[in-house]
Order: sequence, then C-alpha cells, then structure tokens
Amino acid sequence: MELSSAMEAAKANGKSESPEAAKRARWAWYLYDFGNSAYAAVILLAVYSAYFKGTVVGGARGSWLWGLSIGIAMLIVAVLSPILGTIADFVAAKKRFLFLFTSLSVVATALLFFVEAGDIFSGMIFFIIAEVGYRAAQVFYDALLPEISTQEDMAKVSGNGWAIGSAGGVLCLLIVLPLIIIFKGALMVRLSMVITAVFYALSSAPLFLFLKEKAEPQVLPAGENYLSLAYKRLRDTIGSTRQFRQFIRFIIAFLVYNDGILMILDFAAIIGAVLFGMNQQQLIILMIIVQVTSIGGAYLFGILAARFGSKRSIIYSLIMMILTVFSLIFIQDIVGFYILAAVAGFALTGVQSVSRTMVGQLSPEGKSAEFYGLFSVAGRTSSFIGPTVYGLVAVGVANSYHAAGENIHIAEQIGQRAAVLSAVAFLVAGLVLLFFVKDATSKTEEV
Repeated sequence: MELSSAMEAAKANGKSESPEAAKRARWAWYLYDFGNSAYAAVILLAVYSAYFKGTVVGGARGSWLWGLSIGIAMLIVAVLSPILGTIADFVAAKKRFLFLFTSLSVVATALLFFVEAGDIFSGMIFFIIAEVGYRAAQVFYDALLPEISTQEDMAKVSGNGWAIGSAGGVLCLLIVLPLIIIFKGALMVRLSMVITAVFYALSSAPLFLFLKEKAEPQVLPAGENYLSLAYKRLRDTIGSTRQFRQFIRFIIAFLVYNDGILMILDFAAIIGAVLFGMNQQQLIILMIIVQVTSIGGAYLFGILAARFGSKRSIIYSLIMMILTVFSLIFIQDIVGFYILAAVAGFALTGVQSVSRTMVGQLSPEGKSAEFYGLFSVAGRTSSFIGPTVYGLVAVGVANSYHAAGENIHIAEQIGQRAAVLSAVAFLVAGLVLLFFVKDATSKTEEV
C-alpha cells in the first residue's frame, strides 16, 4: 500500500523518479520526524523542562522563565518563517533551509550538557537557539509534505509521519531512562541532551540523502533581492486573502486552539513535578506513555480525516483534549495523571497531525513553503502567547496565595491548576472558531 501510494504521489506531482525512489523519499521524510520527536520528548516534555525549572532555576520562578524562553524562541521563528518560507519556494531551497535549522538545533541541544544549577542565562540561551532551530526546521519539513503525497493520501501520510515520529520519541526516552536510573545525579541528565542531539542528527540524515526537492528555482528579477521579493510575495498573498478565506479562518482557529495544546505540552513535566511530586524517572515514564498513545492517535485521526474530512477529525480530537485537560483539575494522584496523560497523548496528535494536513490541502500549488510559513506564524505566535500566559498565571496566582499566608508548595499547586484552566479556555475558543471553517475535503455533510 505504501509503494502504490508513493507511485500515485510521484505521478500526480509530475515526478520522474522510480516507485522505489518515491517510497525511499517518503520513508526518509518519516525518519526526520522520528528524530525531531526525540528532541520534543526529551528537551521539551520529559527531561530538560523539569531540570531547568527544578535544578537550574528552582521554585515558581522556573515556570515563568521556562515560558519566557519558549516565548522568545517562538517570536523569533514567527518573524523569520514567513520570509524564509517565501524565499525557499522561489529558489527551491526547502531542503537547504531545513538542513541549516536542523544543524542549529542539534548543536544547541548538545550544548545544553554544559548547563548546571544556577546557569540560568546559558540555560535559556542554548535552549532558545535549539528551539528556534527545531521550530523553524519544521516549517520546511512540513512544506515537503505536498511533494511526497497527493491530496487524497496527504492526511494518511501526515498521520504516518506523526506516528513514526512518536515512536522515535519513545525510543529515545527508553535509551535515556535506564541511564538516568542507573547513574544517579545531574550528570546523566545532562548527558541525555547529547544523546538526544546525536539521535536527532542520525535520524535526520536520510532525508538529506534520499529526498530530492522537485521544485525548480526561479530567476530573481532585475533590481530585486530576496528580501524585497519575499516582502512583495507575502504582501500579494496577504492582499489576496479573499481567495484564501478558508485558510485564513483556519489559521485563526488554529492560532487559538494551538495555544492550549502547547501550554499543556510545554509545561507537562512541570505540572507532574509540582502537582504530583514526580521525579525524573517518573516523568520520563509519563512521556513514554504519552508518546506511545500518540502513535495510535496519529494513525486513527489520520484515518478519520481521510474518511470524514480533516475538520471533523480535528473537532473530535479537540473535544477529547478539552475533556481530558479539564479533568486534570480534579485529579489528586499519580495514577490518575498517568491515565489522563495517555488520553491527552492520543488526542493531541490528532489535532497537530491533521492541522498540518489541512494546511497542505488549503495551500495553492507552488506556494507550500510560503503557506506553511504563514501557518508557522500562527503556530509560533501561539507558542509565544500561550506559554507566556501560562507562566504568568502560574507564578502570579502562586505568589498571590503565598502572600496571603498559604504554604509555598500549596500556593504553587494552586497556580498550576489556575494555569491549566487558562489552557482549557484557549482550547474551547479555538474549537468554536473551527466551526466557521469549511472543509472542502469532507466526505460527509459539513459539521
């Protein structure tokens, strides 16, 4: 099935490569997700986030600085990605930009090894650089999706990539977990950053070796430079939004609900540590569970998107996510948190994977990187707003209760629960906005 699907994609996109080469390119694309998901699992979710908050900084201030670091990185990517995406489309340089930002992320991830207790500035700087590389690279990685798939199988291919990527996150965590258990202390936690960087680099290599970018570079007009050209093309695209009304509506909805998703993802380890006293090993096990259920969610919601349309699939996964996150307010024990995390992992990949698919389905031919750049603006803007709001709510409420005489630990827990409620608000608002988006790929009546 994968081979015949790749053959159809090659034929539909006018490619002259053999079916075997098309299949190899698709698997190379999958393996990149396998590698960068290791970064997400170890750095963002399970290890570095908790290490930074608890060891490098300490206290409620760690939550605020973690949110601020993410916000700064996402703001940088929000500014860069639409410009670079437009240039990448024009000069057929998606792979070159992908290599540049992947390399940046890999090197900065390895440098996190040198961050120890009290190294707040370097801990933030290295992480911000790694995060800029990771997020910016995703713009160009996502923009390659239309080159290896057709409109008909794009949802399935995207879901496969997300599922295989989740498996990469699981494998890297399974490598790191025994080492952290056997070799106690911060040194092994820091070494896990180097292991993650190597895993990311090795898994990314096949894409650069076997996936050939099919677009042809265009000639730069006389008197133009790439920045002026990017500005003009972006201005033309934004100026013609009437032609892309559904895309704009979707981006607005995505911006809001993606806030809620990223607020929970970026603070998952901190939530576990503050609300349930989870140690490093328990947090890694938690993220393994999330990554495993993510595999099932990516496959299932990819199938649902192909069967019922992308919009309906996102709605189902968002409803599941809202109910799960809201339930977190009432959970008092680690077992309940594990169960909710498993359900959340299943749901969130449906939101993220099918959202990526919907961008490809709504993008005009020849402008995939440009539209994924605009998609990235929404995603990275929400990455800036969401974690910043979460951190401010968490530390603000905690400080308020502590000033009123509450125990500092209890106050911090109250702050985390208040911040979780703010994430629920973003998810609900995004769901409401999504109902105003028309799904042209729907196989049934519009929701």
